[in-house]
Amino acid sequence: MTQHADDRALDQRAGVPELRLAAGDPELVPQNDVREGDLPLDRNQAILQAAKQVGSILKRNEHAFALAGSVAVYAHGGTQNLQHDVDFCIRPEDAESVADTLREAGLTVYTPPEDWLLKANCFGQQVDLIFELAHEPVSTELLSRAEELSVDSVLMPVLSPTDLMHSLLAAFSEHHCDFGAVLPIARTLREKIDWDAVRRACGDAPMPAAFFFILERLEIIPAKEEKR
Repeated sequence: MTQHADDRALDQRAGVPELRLAAGDPELVPQNDVREGDLPLDRNQAILQAAKQVGSILKRNEHAFALAGSVAVYAHGGTQNLQHDVDFCIRPEDAESVADTLREAGLTVYTPPEDWLLKANCFGQQVDLIFELAHEPVSTELLSRAEELSVDSVLMPVLSPTDLMHSLLAAFSEHHCDFGAVLPIARTLREKIDWDAVRRACGDAPMPAAFFFILERLEIIPAKEEKR
């Protein structure tokens, strides 16, 4: 397996081992790993199948991980309106061993230009293996707070609702600020989230603060008490 010099430079991040692209042309994004006829007809079901498959592989090989993203919201009781991919959190130091495990299981794994995740392909769905969440490396402490939940009948660790909401709000910026996508999640999981902890974690960042204001006005969360 080879990798261009520019790709290797992108992979050099503190605490993260150099990762290899999948076999084949390194400039091409891998295609579906299964025949088209094998895919579930419903896109949501295809995403769930990919989450279950990858989660089972990671569990079987005793990797530390937690399901994140829209499938994690579904596992916590959200609606089955899944987004375009599957997200898992892994520690930076485990990235190479996780990649090797998934390759040995027959999945395509490759390194994208972003230097905070790996990508895999399972049942024709994109799987993101994230080792930096909310601008911080994924830690053992974060993974220890994950909850063991059933994901369409398969048990696996799922990011806690509080950590999940923090990760979504921390991703807000002037270039990416889709309140509409996160609002129904906040409404659905509001009773399971430690909102004081999320406020502390987000600090005074303007985009999360604006979102908190909307949640307060909609009476999804109580207004923050002003210090006297």
